[in-house]
Amino acid sequence: MMGDTRCPELEDHDCGNDKLPADPKLVRDLLLHLDAYKSMGSNGIHPRVLRELADVIVRPLSIIFQWSWESGEVPVDWKLANIVPIFKKGKKEDPGNYKPVSLTSVPGKIMEKIMLGVIEKHLKDNAVIGHSQHGFVRGRACLTNLISFYDKVTHLVDQGKPVDVIFLDFSKAFDTVSHGILLDKMSSIQFDKNIVQWVSNWLTGRAQRVMVNGVTSGWRPVTSGVPQVFILVLFNVFINDLDVGLEGVVSEFADDTKLGGAVDSVKGGEALQRDLDRLGNWAITNRMRFNKRKCWILYLGRGNPGYTYRLGDEMLETSHAERDLGGLGQQQVEHESTVCPGCQEGQPYPGVHQAWHC
Repeated sequence: MMGDTRCPELEDHDCGNDKLPADPKLVRDLLLHLDAYKSMGSNGIHPRVLRELADVIVRPLSIIFQWSWESGEVPVDWKLANIVPIFKKGKKEDPGNYKPVSLTSVPGKIMEKIMLGVIEKHLKDNAVIGHSQHGFVRGRACLTNLISFYDKVTHLVDQGKPVDVIFLDFSKAFDTVSHGILLDKMSSIQFDKNIVQWVSNWLTGRAQRVMVNGVTSGWRPVTSGVPQVFILVLFNVFINDLDVGLEGVVSEFADDTKLGGAVDSVKGGEALQRDLDRLGNWAITNRMRFNKRKCWILYLGRGNPGYTYRLGDEMLETSHAERDLGGLGQQQVEHESTVCPGCQEGQPYPGVHQAWHC
């Protein structure tokens, strides 16, 4: 059976009364939409086998999924992963030219997709994710991120105010998420106890090994990072309080963060520095690190004083152009025409020129 492999949409379900929206019809649809060409996980069960036997295994799998939800326990088999190095480019002898791909249990992935729908529904119904986050939130995207941020920035420049924009980059953000801190944050935003209990067990006792040409390493525990299917949604939960207390204009797309503010007075530069200090403290508290080599300052507007800023104990460098989610923001001292998302083509912005390629 080699039909459409697109995954069916998970409908909104009420997960009250300890009932998981994992009825046999949904499980069967997910089985039939498995990609038969994907690799098998550490349990050695190929997705094509599960797809071909969908009608036979759908009911026992549904029972297992419901049991896992009610008990808050995840089978050990679902927590194991084979890490396979995939060559990117360059010299094959250099380990740095390979990217690691995690292969996990296919039934476990199906359960994860069901749980993902439950978590997304909770976040949507309770408006958990803040307005500054545009990454992987329904109704928001790259374009809304750019429009909302640069609308405020260019408005300040239109008023004749110089503006500093600081681009921030986390170092291996998705791989360094602390499981304990993530679970604490899930509890603090009133996730259903079943969700927190299941995710807690799912994150506990995870292990992985490297596999090359059929030869495997020993198992190693995994104590940080977010497994692939939940990376985007749970990372948004983890980073949701990043903008608390910030004075400037802030916008996020997952871990890509930018901060801006008017610097027509010394107080403006001091406010941006206070925001950087708060962000630095947030990173320390949440066991994250900024990649300071990829954090830049972009000076915009006429008469920009060119204030310097530090992140922790390191001074940030300046840039004349910075690529931002597919757009290129450039420092410009002359009056230029701008093509900006949400604006009329050729509308002038004094002191700032941006070329957008979204």
